[in-house]
Amino acid sequence: MKAATPRRRFALDHNFPEPILSGLAAAIPMAELVPVRSIEARFIELDDWELLLALHNHELHWDGLVTNDANMLALPREMTVLAQTRLTLVVIRGDGDSAVRATGALLCHLPFICRHTTPERAQVWRLGTAQKNYDDVTVYLDQIAAKQGRTTEALFEKYKLSPTELSGG
Repeated sequence: MKAATPRRRFALDHNFPEPILSGLAAAIPMAELVPVRSIEARFIELDDWELLLALHNHELHWDGLVTNDANMLALPREMTVLAQTRLTLVVIRGDGDSAVRATGALLCHLPFICRHTTPERAQVWRLGTAQKNYDDVTVYLDQIAAKQGRTTEALFEKYKLSPTELSGG
């Protein structure tokens, strides 16, 4: 029998919408997401490396930090302190200025991150929220037809609804 994943505790940088996350708290049992300012008010004034160190030395166990600040990944002191503290850093990039999209990306990946977070090693999870254009339905019709060894037109003819069926009659 597989052991249960322990509940993880992550600090949230200032740009995550607290009302959304607090409203979803019951739906994310694998993690506690706490705004940095709610941990200790002075934390909001700290440089990123100082925040990582403060989380590491805090009286509560913190698994890591969630941020939209991808610039951290290029800062030598921040990355060195992250390696030393063995915290998990979750960076949501490409969100534009949408905290809601960033929160959505976090919630989408959070169960997987929680299962793989470990105090034995520092980790960086880079999550994206890039939008993509739609797929035309013909792409899927073409694939289905090819698997069935027929043309798309023949597939369409076989499965199309009559005008009466289409109008609900």
